Amino acid sequence: MRLGVIDIGSNTVHLLVVDAYSGAHPLPAHSHKIELRLSEGMEPDGSINVAQARRLVEFVGECLELAKEQGVEDLVAFATSAVREAPNGDAVLDRVRTDTGVDLEVLSGRDEARLTFLAVRRWFGWSSGRLLVVDIGGGSLELATGIDEEPDAAISLPLGAGRVTRDHLGGDPPAPALVAATRTHVRAELARLLRPLVTGGPPDRVVGTSKTLRSLARISGAAPRGDGPYVPRALTRTDVAALVGRLATMDSARLARLPGVSPSRAPQLLAGALVAEAALDLLRVDRLEICPWALREGIILRHLDHLDHRVS
Repeated sequence: MRLGVIDIGSNTVHLLVVDAYSGAHPLPAHSHKIELRLSEGMEPDGSINVAQARRLVEFVGECLELAKEQGVEDLVAFATSAVREAPNGDAVLDRVRTDTGVDLEVLSGRDEARLTFLAVRRWFGWSSGRLLVVDIGGGSLELATGIDEEPDAAISLPLGAGRVTRDHLGGDPPAPALVAATRTHVRAELARLLRPLVTGGPPDRVVGTSKTLRSLARISGAAPRGDGPYVPRALTRTDVAALVGRLATMDSARLARLPGVSPSRAPQLLAGALVAEAALDLLRVDRLEICPWALREGIILRHLDHLDHRVS
């Protein structure tokens, strides 16, 4: 089956076309995306602005045309925290539905964590034992742990790299006092909700997903993306601690020259490092492995599982 997935995230809106069959590795066939950055361009009350809403509708229409050209048989479309939390989110969903016919599924934060966990479990397999998964998105941070495909605990916090940058890290680069205050805020928010993640016992494998963690790992010496998805990549707590001090002194132009960092993502990098540092410190994790699969792949796997169940 050729499956299309439209992913409306806080930073990027992405159409991924895959050849996907139950029991088989989903093979990417085509990709089309834009950096819409919903989490950064919102109105003061958190609403999605008119221009972004219009561009979102236009892009979903583009995705439908491309899906037809690529021979897509089934289409799945979902949105995450930026749409979920916007006061006018329902109105935006209605406009997308009216203008394009696409009915977006809005995922809860917990579902984001669960589906990302599913993707990581399928990637690393049962031999990994108890997994702990860390996913730093643009609008939210997802954490999940467990020994099965369904996590024992899955939580979502408003600590995405884009959101933390927008709400707490003004300036380019931000003042040292602002960085210190943001570090304190992130740790306090995370510490309040950590208990469910540690009561099941220590993880056998700690895994990170998302562009933010991949970029931090790349700056710290991990293999470039061009080396392929099967090359092991990792990020240590020591690496992140060193990066926080380094990134805090750099403006966006300098950050964009670092390996693996795009100009559009550069302003969020310090916030991502602060969140990563807090998660690794408070969860007492010395090292996490980078997984190339994340939420989109979890959506694909869930969809295939449901199709297989209906057929059987």
